[in-house]
Amino acid sequence: MTLPDQPTIYELVGGSETFRQLVELFYDRVERDPVLRTMFPEDLEPGKRWQFLFLSQFFGGPQEYGMERGHPRLKMRHNPFVIDHEARDHWLSHMVASVDEVGIAEPMRSVMVDYFVRASAHMINAEDVPRDSF
Repeated sequence: MTLPDQPTIYELVGGSETFRQLVELFYDRVERDPVLRTMFPEDLEPGKRWQFLFLSQFFGGPQEYGMERGHPRLKMRHNPFVIDHEARDHWLSHMVASVDEVGIAEPMRSVMVDYFVRASAHMINAEDVPRDSF
């Protein structure tokens, strides 16, 4: 939460360009990840757009995500996918590595990573399952 006269995390980290870069780096990692790739559709572009809009809005940028999609309802939107601890760990690892590669400085890095840790844990909806069962 920021005060009206205080810059948002979105602004402090560089705005739209930083969040676009973050999402691109993250999805580049997902595309190469054997655990996560099968959970994503063949065409990653729509997911990239939604993630960019969501993260931008969540961290204080434009409210486009909400205007287009309404309330994020992240748990509901992710519920069709089997997300166990292993999948969560892969997702979180890729997101933190992307935050670091973009070069998001402290204290914004810690705020963002803390959110990603909590949100990714909240998405877990399955016990760990053997990957060869898919």
